[in-house]
Amino acid sequence: MFKKRGNFKKGNSKISSKDEGGLEDDILSSTPILSIKRGKEHCVEFKKKQKLENTQDLTAKPDDDAEESYFEQFDDYEVDPSKTTCTKQILSKNIDTTGVNDIFVHRLTPPFLDSHSVLTTRQNIAEIVRDKSGDLYKLSKNGSTILNEKRRLNEISKGREMDTKGKTLQLEKVSESLEMEDEEGETAILQDTEHLSAKSFNRESLPAYKVRDQLMNLINENQVLIVIGETGSGKTTQLPQFLYEKGYTKNGMIGITQPRRMAAVSVAERVGEEMGVAIGTKVGFTIRFNDKTSSDTQIKFMTDGILLRETLHDPLLSKYSCVIMDEAHERSLNTDILFGIIKKVLMKRRDFKLIITSATMNSLKFSRFFNNAPQFQIPGKTFPVDIMFQSIPSADYIDSAVKQALKIHLSNPHAKGEHGDILVFMTGQEDIEVTCQVMEDELQKLKKINPSINGLDVLPVYSSLSSQCQLKIFSESENRKCIVATNIAETSLTLHHVKFVIDSGLMKLKVYNPKLNMDALQMVPISKAQAKQRSGRAGRVCPGQCFRLYTLTSYEEEMWDEPIPEIQRSNLMNTILLLKNLNIKDLGKFPFVDSPSKEALETSQYDLWTIGALNNFGELTELGKKITRYPIDPMLSKMLIISKEYSCSAEILRIVSMLSVPPVFNTPKRDSNLTQKATHARENFQIEGSDHLTLLNIFNQFENARNKEKWCTKNFLNFKSLRQAYEIHSQLKQLTGDIRSNNNWNAIRECICASYFPNAAEFFKHGQYKHCRLGLEMYIHPTSVFFGLGDVPRFVVFHELVMTSQKQQIHYLTSVEADWLVKYGYLFYSPRVRGISSRENQKIKEQEYLNLIEHEKGLRNNKSIKD
Repeated sequence: MFKKRGNFKKGNSKISSKDEGGLEDDILSSTPILSIKRGKEHCVEFKKKQKLENTQDLTAKPDDDAEESYFEQFDDYEVDPSKTTCTKQILSKNIDTTGVNDIFVHRLTPPFLDSHSVLTTRQNIAEIVRDKSGDLYKLSKNGSTILNEKRRLNEISKGREMDTKGKTLQLEKVSESLEMEDEEGETAILQDTEHLSAKSFNRESLPAYKVRDQLMNLINENQVLIVIGETGSGKTTQLPQFLYEKGYTKNGMIGITQPRRMAAVSVAERVGEEMGVAIGTKVGFTIRFNDKTSSDTQIKFMTDGILLRETLHDPLLSKYSCVIMDEAHERSLNTDILFGIIKKVLMKRRDFKLIITSATMNSLKFSRFFNNAPQFQIPGKTFPVDIMFQSIPSADYIDSAVKQALKIHLSNPHAKGEHGDILVFMTGQEDIEVTCQVMEDELQKLKKINPSINGLDVLPVYSSLSSQCQLKIFSESENRKCIVATNIAETSLTLHHVKFVIDSGLMKLKVYNPKLNMDALQMVPISKAQAKQRSGRAGRVCPGQCFRLYTLTSYEEEMWDEPIPEIQRSNLMNTILLLKNLNIKDLGKFPFVDSPSKEALETSQYDLWTIGALNNFGELTELGKKITRYPIDPMLSKMLIISKEYSCSAEILRIVSMLSVPPVFNTPKRDSNLTQKATHARENFQIEGSDHLTLLNIFNQFENARNKEKWCTKNFLNFKSLRQAYEIHSQLKQLTGDIRSNNNWNAIRECICASYFPNAAEFFKHGQYKHCRLGLEMYIHPTSVFFGLGDVPRFVVFHELVMTSQKQQIHYLTSVEADWLVKYGYLFYSPRVRGISSRENQKIKEQEYLNLIEHEKGLRNNKSIKD
């Protein structure tokens, strides 16, 4: 007997606006969804559905009359290349989805794509590892022995607890997955701390200010200039002011792009402070969902994504006289696309200036891309660095780093105010925490033997660390500091007094897997350029030393020369939508600095075709054009657009806002009592059968809370994330327009299914689902309402699939009906029919689709002849 907690009645869930639709989004505020506790009294036993017996014989060959009648169904359709084709109507016209209990899965490929590329078996879209037989790669695959042992001991100490229903509920192992989810947030916080540390400098003392005249002469003489400068040289804050003082704002604004939102905000505030103006006047910033500019703004800081979206409405960037692309060496996806677009702008606007600021890496490549543009090096005071390699490969990078750091501390006396701090490069939050813990434990053991050993401040830096703790790396201390950070400390942090660098040679990289349609956070060797950047951190203030925890052979034979750019390891759905909107039909001819793989381009186009953003011939549909209006994920955009058809746009708007921010749940670590309290607090918000509805419930209660920050603390929720969701909601509400409310949960669930049917999964075994299309076994995320349940719905759709430590986890699930999958996912799913095998069903669907394409081609040809 199938059981599910929460009885969602089937039937006509698509409610007319005349029946139950509300006119105002504010209706939700007065009628919040109530909390539903996880208890036996809420379990509802579902009756078994009677299996649909369909005796229709689809294996019989159609006669001539039947074939003629088949094509008659196309006569009512007209084909407009700018609109969605009639695929849905044709492929699902004769399908009765009522009472569907089981489904077939089939795979169709549109004619504008290569099926071999779309059905690729490659695990990655780029070769991110140079030598898979090398020592560094083996170390990254095996991980740290100390870290693995810590995980094992934590599992033993946590054990398993029994909840009130008598089923097993394992305490959360959330830290790994949150590390990936907060990857962007980590960088943003660190960028903010750089801004705080920069306040101690006077403008005239910065290296960039000392070469101001030389720099401006080169800018006047050249249309494109690459400016190379190390962190702390002042290139980010001073260049916009130099241009402003030389009158470059007379013919347009000065635009400055940053890869991250917090960097754009913090640098804008810094420049405004130096110029003595308020943000929003002469100096402003624009980031996603937050515009602090006015008609008086002459210096505008923004994320690269904002400028990219502006090209949709202003292809020649006519509002700008000059654009500075900062931190270009990071090779963000949006920055690389902007390079290709601005290259065309430069040919049409001779009055336009482009300045690219970069660390040493990639500067030569940028120069060649822009027709050998000149490079200018801001001279910085650097000191020699002695580089030491391991004589034999390291067996455990954490153990080696701890031993090396303590050896440096014990053999190099340190006094207050002297240079001599240690910077350790680790791969992520979990590594950092364990490294700090082991180092402190070992130091305490040594102090028991020799109490005269000087103190060592071991300071971690990662995203979920409080701002106060992060600022300790900049504050003065009587003791030597040992700062343990990720690869962001290579270029984006201004650290004083660092004399010793310990380089693990590893980093974590987010890589898109087209076969699984998911992002995976992989530990990989760094590049030679990154190794050089890391060693350079030891020579900023005095002669230093860099200890590389790998051999010279590994450096020469296992590392790429430069990092893999994001465009070669990312999902390109948003990028392709934007390029299609710019009327770039042949993506292979777009001027990329580094071209993405064919698999990446075709897989992303395939994904856009499945959600209706591209038609059967690769052209942008009306839905696709609407999706480009929203600065969010295409599937979220589609869900928001179609929510009006279900009269639940108010609810979907709130759900989309919650899915657009970092995780809202706080899970305390190292304290099992607090972990248990956080789990119970989360249960109080859960809506049976849907994580999406749970997010809606949290949003509603947050909105109604009087003291919102205190309420979040009490309920173990992330106040910053919820506040950000609230702000995003306000911005999206303006874009959405007509807002209607609907308290029918079935309508909301059906709307979610209509957008996320490509991410459908079927129950596999306890705690696991199997991807309907890919057959991939996936684990339920620990924060889901379904986690730990013995009885779960057969079919669900999920928001995202994430790989952590060789485990695939699905986040944000909602139960759906099989007939919904057939109704909306006609490109993938069809009712299982008695007497028809899966292979026969595939052939039938392929033939139907082939007939459809031939007919559409004929209609298009007739239309072109008439025109």
